Amino acid sequence: MTDVREQFRPEDHPHDHFLLTTVVGSYPKPKWTDRVRDIHDGEIDCDASFDEDHWQEAADDAARLITQEHERSGLDVIVDGEMRRTEMVEYFAHRIDGYELNGPVKVWGHNYFDKPSITDTVEYDEPWLVDEFEFTDAVADRPVKVPITGPYTLTNWAFNETDRTDEALATDVAALVNEEIEQLVSAGARYIQIDEPALATTPNDHTIVGECLEVIADGIPADVRLGLHVCYGDYSRIYPEILEYPVHEYDLELANGDYEQLSVFTEHEFTKDLALGVVDAHTASVEPVSQIKANIEKGLEVVPPERLTISPDCGLKLLPRDVAYGKMENMVKAAREVEAELDAGTIDVPARAMQADD
Repeated sequence: MTDVREQFRPEDHPHDHFLLTTVVGSYPKPKWTDRVRDIHDGEIDCDASFDEDHWQEAADDAARLITQEHERSGLDVIVDGEMRRTEMVEYFAHRIDGYELNGPVKVWGHNYFDKPSITDTVEYDEPWLVDEFEFTDAVADRPVKVPITGPYTLTNWAFNETDRTDEALATDVAALVNEEIEQLVSAGARYIQIDEPALATTPNDHTIVGECLEVIADGIPADVRLGLHVCYGDYSRIYPEILEYPVHEYDLELANGDYEQLSVFTEHEFTKDLALGVVDAHTASVEPVSQIKANIEKGLEVVPPERLTISPDCGLKLLPRDVAYGKMENMVKAAREVEAELDAGTIDVPARAMQADD
């Protein structure tokens, strides 16, 4: 596939080497955001008038605030922290014809999501994320990435109450995702991330995901960077088969498992870009720069620096906001220090040596 990474290098980047820094997507919301949403949804009684315009103003304020927070941390590619979204399946289920919401289901700890059923033919009615992207892109001074929950997760984490097979239903949803990406590209988006956390948790379904991604990528311009985010599972179930997927980048959670699964990706040459999780989204403490640098060097065992993206393991929304910001800030500092050391030739790149041997 075409190399589309260099378009995200800042013009004033201080080093010859470039480790692209970004985030997966979600981020802690300002504490007032959920309360305002509850007032808007009628969950909290409010004597004052509070209509859709009030909610949109609040959502704009939150999105602007977090976009600026991401930029202040130094990230090369930002998102708005998904300030307008609820949960990664529920949010889209509200917007896809054919889905029905059933009520909250406990997923872990004290966290719930409104698990949907698919009861009818799924159809694309109106854009899901275009307004979100256009607003963020207008207030951002840096490139904006758009995360979208993938069709396999959107069907696997819902009840199938149709006469379609799960595989056929996922393909149907993939066509809708393709249509949404076309709308986003028309609006100017150049970096799309498909989130498939269900992928590595279910054996033998990498073929279904691959077929869905073929549908998703169909007709998307070559200069649009497509990434796939996968977490919470056994990567040996899906690797190296996933290298055949029509995406540029694989975003993988490895820090939380102390890189125990890193060897999965060194047994067979990693031929695409790697977005490596270098800070743990599950720990409410900020990793020091020195530790993050060591984690980044783990990535250089898999791919050379020109194919390495630096990212948290997963979305940061369950962390205290100051911790989430500290992780991003230290992550960027670590990446820039590693770049300088790569420029100076003081860091080994095992992946490059492996490729030379091949």
